[in-house]
Amino acid sequence: MHTLPDIRNIGIIAHIDAGKTTLSERMLFYTHKIRRMGEVHDGAATMDYLPEEQERGITIVSACTSCAWQGKTINLVDTPGHVDFTMEVERSLRVLDGAVGVFCAVGGVEPQSETVWRQSERFSVPKIAFINKMDRPGANFEAVLKAMRDRLHTNPVPLNIPCGQGVDFSGVLDLLTEKKLIFDNTDFGDTIIPHEFTRQEKELSDKWRDHLLEKLAEADEIFLDRYLENNFCRHDIDDALRRATLNRVITPALCGSALRNMGVQPLLDAICACLPSPLDIPPADGLTTAGAAIKVMPDPTAPAVALVFKVVMKNGRKLALLRLYAGTLREGDTVRNVSRKTNDRVGRIFRLHADRLEQINAFSGGDIAAVGGLCSAHTGETYASPAREVSLQAIEAYTPVITLVLEPLNADEGKILDEALRRYAEEDPTLLVRLDDESGARLVSGMGELHLDILLERMRREFGISPRAGRPQVVRRETVTREAESSVLFDREFGKERHHGAVSIRVRPRQRLAGNLVTVGDFLQDTAEAQNILPGNLLQAALDGVNDALQSGGASGLPVVDVSVSVTGVAHHEGLTTAPGCHMAAGQALREAVSKARPSALEPIMRVEISVPEEFLGAAISTLSACSGKVDSLDDHNGQKLLRGSAPLRKLFGFSTALRSATQGRAGLSQTFDRFDAP
Repeated sequence: MHTLPDIRNIGIIAHIDAGKTTLSERMLFYTHKIRRMGEVHDGAATMDYLPEEQERGITIVSACTSCAWQGKTINLVDTPGHVDFTMEVERSLRVLDGAVGVFCAVGGVEPQSETVWRQSERFSVPKIAFINKMDRPGANFEAVLKAMRDRLHTNPVPLNIPCGQGVDFSGVLDLLTEKKLIFDNTDFGDTIIPHEFTRQEKELSDKWRDHLLEKLAEADEIFLDRYLENNFCRHDIDDALRRATLNRVITPALCGSALRNMGVQPLLDAICACLPSPLDIPPADGLTTAGAAIKVMPDPTAPAVALVFKVVMKNGRKLALLRLYAGTLREGDTVRNVSRKTNDRVGRIFRLHADRLEQINAFSGGDIAAVGGLCSAHTGETYASPAREVSLQAIEAYTPVITLVLEPLNADEGKILDEALRRYAEEDPTLLVRLDDESGARLVSGMGELHLDILLERMRREFGISPRAGRPQVVRRETVTREAESSVLFDREFGKERHHGAVSIRVRPRQRLAGNLVTVGDFLQDTAEAQNILPGNLLQAALDGVNDALQSGGASGLPVVDVSVSVTGVAHHEGLTTAPGCHMAAGQALREAVSKARPSALEPIMRVEISVPEEFLGAAISTLSACSGKVDSLDDHNGQKLLRGSAPLRKLFGFSTALRSATQGRAGLSQTFDRFDAP
């Protein structure tokens, strides 16, 4: 087991095709975790282990591994860059202490770069920037730094600068050691040859080094005093750099070319020197069973508290990927799933290396590992020692926006299809699977066309089935446009029992994105005043009926959003009214009230960002307009036009193909879910 100060839990985040996986491969090679580097374009990268990743050259699932550098253990997570797999990034960032943002030296800050950077900011994750592909024609180091300041609102401070750019890129000028670093390509860059600066390189380096020192003085008061007295050494610079990074007032920036094996070792140095250990971040926030707030300190001797951030199925068995925030877990320990109130026994424990597993006996607070035996585990749930039931903040769920109808070719394939969907839904919380009672078809909802396309591909490869797939349909919601009331009397016999209930409901529209609000009369549903109106079990049954009906569908069977629902009356007849009767009456009353309140269907509206050369701007705007899209803004970005707008998802099927055709393949496209709204 590793000591807490020596652990670095970090993620690699970026826009698609910025070079995350190639960079991860080089990091594993230089830390001697692997002996041979695989290439993404050859389908041989260690971290892209799914066949679908190898064929497409993209990362689909977050891959975890561990390596060692300068006495530090780096738990590394390579995350996807495609917007359909944003949830993979989200749940990884939730448990990571630091991150490396990778930027293409030509493309700069691309749309998905902004998305993942904002995600990391929500979790207050300190970051380092690596400007990759400095060897590409059109590379512009300073333009990327400016884009980071303008678009990410961060404060990038270079620790090294490129020696030449594009085809002239030959190494990096290290501002800390004041040496030119050349990476020997005869051993794939493993050997670094330091050189003294030439006079021209010295002048350039001095300018950037002064910039570094000034930024550190602005960011760190301790260093400011030494800087003003001109009494500082390399140790003072390193300490100030670490403090400023941990406080997120600067973002250290480095450069290189991962594909050409240049600049990766200085990045590893910076990860160990600047990014936090589990001791350097604020303790995790938790809640006791009594609802009291508590801080979970990373103490290996305390009772265990862990968060499940991913579930994978391995040879038919469930493995839960855990970030352990406190305590120590060993094989055979009993732990409690606080979210589901069940106990599980820890089976085998593994250190992950992409799709390979290395068995270990135990791991301690601050570390990440895969654990077998946790049968009830789902993403976002907390496991704790039975002696200390603490619940950590859950991982935010994402709303699927597109649905596919799947029909098996025969009854035998139906059983296999159900098993495949069950397994994939266990692994991926952004997949929603349900059965259509009337047709018997399986409805699978996901985050986008690519998401569902890869699902079908995996079924063919892993289960040998090819179910019939209908045309993709968008996931819709329903809201109301005016106030309405309804009263329902429910009185029926089920078996030998009679269930009776009478409930009155009033619904009103709320502002878009305001969410649902359920009240009892004029009181919020969870207040003491509301509970005094009726016997608790009857009131709770009516409220459960309302909430279930909001989720299961209103007048047209769609989930209802952005409404205010008030339970205005629940009749109580002694010896006659039952809780199931109140539940049924409330659900029916809500559906009737929604149907009277002039319901309106809402559909997914997507944010669209298009990066395109100026000569194809008109074609891009016309293509977006043909999809009922609206242009919100138009900016210049790195010699191209950046068009931001929005469009209904149902109009965007096939849009990427049409855009490529209209712009001769020169346009870059990013689509992200924005909101449910009227088209």
